Amino acid sequence: MVATPIGNLEDVTARAVRVLSEVGAIAAEDTRVTSRLLARHAIRKPLISYRAPVERRGLPRVMAALEQGDVALVSDAGSPTLSDPGQALVEAAWKAGHTVVPIPGASAITAALSVAGYGGPGFTFLGYLPRKPGEMRRLLASLADDPRPAVAFDSPYRAQKSLALIAETLPERHVTLARELTKLHEQVLRGTAAEIASALGDNVRGEITLVVSGVRKKART
Repeated sequence: MVATPIGNLEDVTARAVRVLSEVGAIAAEDTRVTSRLLARHAIRKPLISYRAPVERRGLPRVMAALEQGDVALVSDAGSPTLSDPGQALVEAAWKAGHTVVPIPGASAITAALSVAGYGGPGFTFLGYLPRKPGEMRRLLASLADDPRPAVAFDSPYRAQKSLALIAETLPERHVTLARELTKLHEQVLRGTAAEIASALGDNVRGEITLVVSGVRKKART
């Protein structure tokens, strides 16, 4: 399970490059994206398409390749299985008696948390935010009493709607919006959801990671 850069190709680890150079085949969410990374490091390996939402279609081919030797699974960015394909493959590999090894690397989740600077006993990862307003309101309501910061991915096309719902449901919370992390047009905005919405504007592009601060516990008197 090889983590790849979330944007800047320099963020690949030396171990990831070595592993990708040594495996017999590479299963990739998008072979075109992976080909660019491999070309950067002069790596030539057979590529197997392994993408959502038809993950199980590629599973037999990857399992067959595993019978011949080691296989690396990569997603387009970050770690496989975190809002990316890979869950079915991991389960099948363990059941077949293979060893699944993590090759860690860049993460939009931890990168956004590090620049947000919010404290708390751990954090909650929400994955991609719901598309339906009702589901989004229920999700945000569940965070009302949670002291942990919450991290979520969002589409640039829905970012303004999401910020509006956060402003409506959790108006006092501090929010950090990280856009295009590690890429040329990286942008980090901090403030209330309403303040960020105003600064962000309507023509939003790129990958969005949101961090919502946890509720602050009132001091005892």
